[in-house]
Amino acid sequence: MNSSDPIFHVCPRPLWEEAQARGAYYGRPADHKDGYIHCSTAEQLRASTAKHAAGQSDLVLLSLDPARLGDSLRWEPARQGDLFPHIYGGVPLSAVLRADPLPLDSSGQHVYPAWLQETDEFR
Repeated sequence: MNSSDPIFHVCPRPLWEEAQARGAYYGRPADHKDGYIHCSTAEQLRASTAKHAAGQSDLVLLSLDPARLGDSLRWEPARQGDLFPHIYGGVPLSAVLRADPLPLDSSGQHVYPAWLQETDEFR
């Protein structure tokens, strides 16, 4: 992972719409419970989405610029000791590089944006 590579967060579309109105994103209920916003690298994204959002529809994939998150971004050990990006506090909209729909296919699997599927880190 290059420090300039985006990190990712999956959220329900209504929470993303609320964030756009508020000027910042403050996470899902599970994030509030844990005290930070759970994020993933491209390499971690499929497994994280399968674990935390399996079968959920009406989701948005947020691509975030780590440099714009400042000290609120911390890399902390999680599953099997892997370092995961966690954000303490809100995500300013200026840190969101893009917001893509994350639909389900006919078998109930999430369909990632084509641009992401073409990256080496995601494959």
